[in-house]
Amino acid sequence: MVVEGAFGPDLPVYEESQKSEEGRRWWAALPAIVADLEREWRVETGLPFRSGSASWVGPARAADGTDVVLKVNLPHREAREEATALALWDGAGAVRLYRYDGDRMALLVERCQPGVPLAAGELRPEEALSAAATVLRRLWSVPVPGRSSFEALADVTGEWATLVRERMTEYRPLVDAGIVELGAQLLEQVPLEASARKVVLHGDFNPGNVLSAERAAWLAIDAKPMVGDAAYDPVPMIGQVDDLYDRYDKDHVLVDRHRLFAELVDVPLGRVLAWAVARLVEAALWQASRGEDAEAHHSVRVATRLARLARLQTSASITSTTDCAPRLSRRHGRRCSPCATGVVVFPTPSDPLDARTVLRCAPPGAGAGAALDL
Repeated sequence: MVVEGAFGPDLPVYEESQKSEEGRRWWAALPAIVADLEREWRVETGLPFRSGSASWVGPARAADGTDVVLKVNLPHREAREEATALALWDGAGAVRLYRYDGDRMALLVERCQPGVPLAAGELRPEEALSAAATVLRRLWSVPVPGRSSFEALADVTGEWATLVRERMTEYRPLVDAGIVELGAQLLEQVPLEASARKVVLHGDFNPGNVLSAERAAWLAIDAKPMVGDAAYDPVPMIGQVDDLYDRYDKDHVLVDRHRLFAELVDVPLGRVLAWAVARLVEAALWQASRGEDAEAHHSVRVATRLARLARLQTSASITSTTDCAPRLSRRHGRRCSPCATGVVVFPTPSDPLDARTVLRCAPPGAGAGAALDL
């Protein structure tokens, strides 16, 4: 029986659902959906958890007394294959799937007890990353099926690259267009590299999506699965454990954390850093589209630092400040001002260079196009 207060407007998913007509229809139908699922799957739900904005998720008890979780997704692209991935993993690193209804995007899954997120634990950053790496290695240990309905990472990030450029043109945030173009190019190119290790990706592997459990020390939840380069998955875990990108301004700390996790999950450091730059740029333009200018600037600053540390460059490079300074001064009346990565910093509000026009200088000591091996 659905408990009183299970569908209050204070739930994060309520706010998200009200942003579209489809979402509003889903929210209006949600109480009946949950009631029907309770009856059909013979479970009783409690008050929903208050984390997450893309689904209604509540603790439940099955007829045999087993503690489970009922999850009803707000219809969205990333949730389509969550059940497919859980069924494939079959408990290897993730919660087990008990029931699924595709039409209602509803799942009945194993409940993690005590269910404390890795983000809320008392582990030191290195210990948390080690625990997360164990989970990720188990997920990746399951072979990619010969045929599947999972989206290809390259297709998804290729769309993101287009969206990054469109948002740069539409919103014109006052951020370095060179690093934005670099991020867009990485989104297009990195997943296609021949050296990429192909796995079924979790897709949203952050410290809030790894919970303490009894069957295993930690289990993953809330997958947004795709198939593609394994080095894509570690980035949110590295960045969000101990708020790495917000709290630390020492280059060696940034590199050491990325190197540690890359070694723990056996993926090249260069690929992890490239994905970090790409995903931070994508996040920055998403933030800009929402009017979150301060957050966008912060994301770009971190991406710039990581690009410098990885010695990543756009495919079109200018090899010295002497080459680019006259071109910049002709348009802006000032000398070339390289940022830490060697990307020329612009625009001015009255005369921004097009997002696709990349003026850049090679970093000191690096030839044009120098980069870590991906």
